[in-house]
Amino acid sequence: MIPQETVQLILDTARVEDVVGDFVTLKRRGSSLWACCPFHNEKTPSFHVEPSRGIYKCFGCGKSGTAVGFVMEYEKLSYTEALKYLARKYHIEVKEKEESAEDIAARQRNESLLAVSEFAFNFYKDQLSTDEGRAVAVQYFHSRGLEDETIAKYGLGWAPKSKNALTEAAKKEGYKDEYLLETGLCAQWDADGSLHDRFYDRVMFPIHSVSGRVIAFGGRTLFTDKTVAKYVNSKESEIYVKSRSLYGIYFAKSAISRADKCYLVEGYLDVLSMHQLGITNVVASSGTSLTVEQIRLIKRFTENVTIMYDGDAAGIHAALRGIDLILKEGMNVKVVLIPDGDDPDSYARKHTLEEVEDFIAANEQDFIAFKADLLLGEAGNDPLKRANLINDIADTVAGIPDAVKRSVYTDTISAKFRIDADILTDRVRRTREKIQGEERSQAQREAVRARREEEVRPQENTYTPPVNELRALETQNPLLAPSERELLGFILTDGRTPLTFESDSEFYDPEGAPTVAEFIDMALGGDGIEFANDAYRRTYAAYFDLYDAGKEQDGIVRDLMNGPDDDIRFVVSQLSDDKYTLSVKHFREALTTRESWLTNFVPKAILAYHIKRLQADQTALTRELATAGPDRQVEIFGALGRINELKKKINIKLGRLK
Repeated sequence: MIPQETVQLILDTARVEDVVGDFVTLKRRGSSLWACCPFHNEKTPSFHVEPSRGIYKCFGCGKSGTAVGFVMEYEKLSYTEALKYLARKYHIEVKEKEESAEDIAARQRNESLLAVSEFAFNFYKDQLSTDEGRAVAVQYFHSRGLEDETIAKYGLGWAPKSKNALTEAAKKEGYKDEYLLETGLCAQWDADGSLHDRFYDRVMFPIHSVSGRVIAFGGRTLFTDKTVAKYVNSKESEIYVKSRSLYGIYFAKSAISRADKCYLVEGYLDVLSMHQLGITNVVASSGTSLTVEQIRLIKRFTENVTIMYDGDAAGIHAALRGIDLILKEGMNVKVVLIPDGDDPDSYARKHTLEEVEDFIAANEQDFIAFKADLLLGEAGNDPLKRANLINDIADTVAGIPDAVKRSVYTDTISAKFRIDADILTDRVRRTREKIQGEERSQAQREAVRARREEEVRPQENTYTPPVNELRALETQNPLLAPSERELLGFILTDGRTPLTFESDSEFYDPEGAPTVAEFIDMALGGDGIEFANDAYRRTYAAYFDLYDAGKEQDGIVRDLMNGPDDDIRFVVSQLSDDKYTLSVKHFREALTTRESWLTNFVPKAILAYHIKRLQADQTALTRELATAGPDRQVEIFGALGRINELKKKINIKLGRLK
C-alpha cells in the first residue's frame, strides 16, 4: 500500500494538463485546453481539459476524470500503478507498506486534525462579533483598508486576549488535547502541563489548502513592542507543511487559470488588498522562502509567474532566488518591484485598479533585464564583474528545461551584452551538461532502489476501465436509476449551494437556508431511504463523509475522482457536469439565476423520485397479488389504494394534476 501522505502528495503535484499533454497536443482557448480525443477518432476537438478543476472531459465519447484517471484509462493501469506512474513523472519517492491498524488510525487522526482546525476557524471568526473583537480586530482590519465583505470571504478572525478562550471552547465541544497540541492551536504550561491558547490577543489569518480546508493560521499582534513577535504561525503538522502551502491559493486558483498568470507576493495583507482591489490571481509564500513545492503548486494552474516583491534589499534578494527556482521548473518568470517604501498592500490601497494594472504593465521585466539592470549597477565598468554577471545570467538560462527557450534567451543575452552567441551557447551547454549529470545520477540511484523493491513485490493485475455508460451500473433497480442519477448529479454539481425558499414555502426554515446536499439528505434520510443502485449508494455515502468533515465542494469532487473506488470515480466524473442536472430546459430559461433554478427544481426532483419509488412498490404488490391468499389480497388492495392517493398528491404538487 502507498502511504496516504504520499498519495496526497502525488495527487496535489500532478497537473492534468501536464499528464494529458504527454499524449495529445493541447491548445488553449480562454482558461481551458482542447484537443482531439485520444480515446476515439474525431476530426473536431471535443476533448476538454480544465486546469483549475484538475479534470478532463470528452464531449464526444463521454470519458472524463482527473490526472490519475487519465493514466488508468489510457495506459490500462490499476489505481496503484497509475499513482506510481505519476510519482515517477514528478520524481516523488514511493515507499509502499501494508495498511495496518496504525495506518487506519493515522487516516482518522488526519481528519480529526482537520476537524479541530475547522472548529478554530469558526471560533476565531465568531469572535469578531464580540465587543472585544469589534473594538480591536474589526477596527484594525478597517484601518488597513479591508472591507467587511473581504473580512468575511477570507475568514479573518480574532483570538481573544484571554489565554484559554479557545481551549475551553474546544474542550467543551469534546476535542481532545492531543489534537489541539498537534495542530499548534494550544500549548502546555510548564508548571502543571495544562493547556493554554497558542494564539491570543491577535488578529487571525486562516490558511487554506488548495481544496479549501483550513489547515493552519497566522496571528498578528497589534502591539508595536519589539519584544513581542509580530507574527505567530501554526507549527507544522500532519495537515500543514509550510513549504507546500501558499496563502490565498484556494481563492486565487480559478483566476490564475483564467488569466494564465500568477502574481507572487510575500504577505497576507498583500494578497488581501490586491484581491479586494480586483486583482485576484495573487498568492503569497507567507513566512517562508519560496520553495520548489510551492512553485509546482502554482504550475498546476499556470506556467507564468510575476514576482511582485518590495523594492528593498530583502525583496530584491528574494526575487533573485525565486527566478532560478521558477525557471528550473520550466515556467516563465517576470519581476516587478514595488517602489521603495511601499509593498503590494500599501500600493494597492493608494491606487485604483487601473493605476495598479498600468504600473505592472509598464514595469514588468523579464529575468534577463531585471538581473542586468540590477547587477550592472554593481559591476560598473569593472570587466571581471561584468563577465561574472553575464556568466551568472547564462547559468540561469542553463537551468531552463526547454531547449527552444534556452536558445531564445541565449540570443537575447548575446544582443544585450554584445557577446558572441557561440561563446554563450558553449557556456550554457557546459552548465546544462553538469545539471543533467547530477539529475542522471539521482535518477539512477532511484532506479536501482525501485528495481530492488520490485523484485520482492507481488505483481498487480491490470485494471479494466468500467463500461462507458452509466446504465451499466444501474442494474439493481433500473426504474429508480434515472431519478437517483439526477439527485446525485445535483449533489455533485451544487451540493453546497443554499436553497433560499420564500417565507410562504412549505420548505422555508427560519433558522437558515439548507444546502442542496442537506435538503436532499434530509428528504431521503427522514424516511430512511437509501439509493437502490449500489454504485450510486456508495457514491452518496462517500460524498457525505467528506461533506460532514467540512470539505468544500471542489475538494469533495476532486477527492472522489482521485479515490481508489473504480465505480465512484466513474460516477463522479460523469455526474459532476451540468448536462445531467440541467435537463429541463424551460426551468432554466424561466429563472434568472442558478440558485433560483435549483430552489425550484430540486424539490420537484425529490418528489419525482418518490413517485418512482411508489411505482416500484406498486409493481411489486401487483405481482404478489396473483399468488396471495385472501387476507393478504385485502392488505394489498388497501396498500395499492394508499399508493394511488400518495401518487395523486405528489402529482398535484408537481403540476401534473389539478
